[in-house]
Amino acid sequence: MFTVTLVLGGWGSILMCKGAKKEISGGNKNTTNNIMELTAVIEALRLVKYPCKIQIYSDSAYVVNAFLQGWIYNWIKKGWKTADGNPVKNKELWEELYSFTKTHEIKFIKVKGHSDNEFNNRCDELARNAILAI
Repeated sequence: MFTVTLVLGGWGSILMCKGAKKEISGGNKNTTNNIMELTAVIEALRLVKYPCKIQIYSDSAYVVNAFLQGWIYNWIKKGWKTADGNPVKNKELWEELYSFTKTHEIKFIKVKGHSDNEFNNRCDELARNAILAI
């Protein structure tokens, strides 16, 4: 006998430009929080059709610190290995996210999660609703 555990996950993003706003979201049945955090940013960036200056606000230390603290640049230099020599988890997602930095001028900004940030709270709501739709 064995047990199968499915971890449901959702993501939500809000794109804003010159007064226009677009909300997107999605979810997966067997995933991780880190995958959902990366997916939220990647899916938003996929919708940007021409090179732009972009500010990404996220409560994900995993995503933001990879750029602000230079983790991703070290991973690339080491052949996608971490400081302790292990393979970087979610490498394909990191590669895709990194590729957007070649097209766009991206600034990553950390916001406090579950606080009074209206847009972060809305993204959480979008993610929760996406999980319900799975």
